[in-house]
Amino acid sequence: MVNALRYIGAIDQGTTSTRFIVFDTEGKIVSSYQKEVDVSYPQSGYVEHDPCGLFEDVKECIDEVLKDMEANGLDYELIEAIGLTNQRETTVVWDSTTGKPLHSAIVWSDVRTSELAAKYNALPEAEYVRKTTGLNISSYFFAVKLRWLLENVPDVRTAKEAGTLMAGTVDSWLLYNFSGGKDGGIHVTDASNASRYLLIDIRKLEYDPALIKFFGVEGIQLPKIVSSAEKYCMLGFGKLQNCPVSGCLGDQSAALVGQKAFKVGQCKATYGTGAFILYNTGNEPVMSSNGLLTTVGYHFKGMKPVYALEGSIAVAGSALQWAKDRMGLIQDAKDVGPLAASVPDTGGVVFVTGFSGLFAPYWIDSVRGTVFGITSFTTKAHIVRALVEAICFQTDAIMISMSADAASTGEPGAGEVKELRVDGGMSASDEICQIQADILGFPLLRPLMKESSAFGAALAAGIGAGVWNSIDELDHVSAYNVTRFESTSTKAERSSKLQLWDKAVRLATGWTT
Repeated sequence: MVNALRYIGAIDQGTTSTRFIVFDTEGKIVSSYQKEVDVSYPQSGYVEHDPCGLFEDVKECIDEVLKDMEANGLDYELIEAIGLTNQRETTVVWDSTTGKPLHSAIVWSDVRTSELAAKYNALPEAEYVRKTTGLNISSYFFAVKLRWLLENVPDVRTAKEAGTLMAGTVDSWLLYNFSGGKDGGIHVTDASNASRYLLIDIRKLEYDPALIKFFGVEGIQLPKIVSSAEKYCMLGFGKLQNCPVSGCLGDQSAALVGQKAFKVGQCKATYGTGAFILYNTGNEPVMSSNGLLTTVGYHFKGMKPVYALEGSIAVAGSALQWAKDRMGLIQDAKDVGPLAASVPDTGGVVFVTGFSGLFAPYWIDSVRGTVFGITSFTTKAHIVRALVEAICFQTDAIMISMSADAASTGEPGAGEVKELRVDGGMSASDEICQIQADILGFPLLRPLMKESSAFGAALAAGIGAGVWNSIDELDHVSAYNVTRFESTSTKAERSSKLQLWDKAVRLATGWTT
């Protein structure tokens, strides 16, 4: 048993908040601090961050946690390693001579590149991109955002021509600044983040020259691809100066690790602003025939990479926020579960939450938010329950696709899903978890440890720094208090509801052209 007085820190840099959390080696939270991230919307469809602001937020969060530990008589010098988890795909460009950003960070959810993505998708090479990367060409991913910056920002073009243009995702930007910035800072990204670039061969975990040429990003200083658990650098500032940074994972991969879904067939769903479901497919990538993405789950140094199928839902927690802020249906997000459970069903209402189209497995851009089946009997409770069920139906559709893709490998037992491990804000509601279990037809498992992404980054850091020597040693870490939600629905009930949902999706399609 590892001495529980040893600590590991985790930086969780997300779309709406930055956090620093310190765990002990039993997986319990010792201290944490969170700061809201400034998000700007310069015009319709644009979503941006200030890259320097993200770095300053991280420093503030670390400082506040160390103050709290000192105030409570805890020795922060016992922090042995730091892990980093980050919002994926968000794209940062900077100049190697100054170390300063050349543009605001373009956030993953930004859709300014939709037309550019459509142009690339119309080219014959698009199928090669999908087969090589495991991804669809979408406004979502790094390469398309980088191409837009080259075409629309003169300073970025000038830096490229001068050979001083550096580009990467938020993890790369932060690690660069952690290690000295323009004065010798490292330029790396871990395999889980790199797998979202649209530029790498998912099997080799190397940049593919044909993809670099296809997207026209030759001559740019792209980050070196490294494992998800190794010593990258020593922190170069503050009271934790010289503490090793030894773990890095994109947020959804970090949640997979934090849920300890290390076996083939295990899967997790994170219900945040959107929702993201990852299914562990083992050491070989499975290319989807059912509208899913192939991604790197994690790659710990000295071990084979572990791959995952991924399905994403554009609108999850943001739909609840909409119900509160825009429609006044609830006073607080925590009211959603009790209100949805106050009625036995939706009273025939189906809500397609396609506020900006539908993601996996549909990939329909022309859908918009649509409510069907309203009658004089309908109450706001029915509407809210239909809103919750919409997210649950999309999760179910993704799980069906994952089972089909995994079963196509022919491996014994492949495609059998016995349970779904959940985390994220919405999963805090018992009522929502029960509705999800009833729609899926199998159990949901919710750990007491709700900070799955940060916890996963801490586990990776611990492995990278030698606190643990193998995944097997993690069995005892945070192995307590899991709430299990059993499905109470029948197959006939689930089939009837799913047919109605599928009909609603078809009717809502084509609203925009």
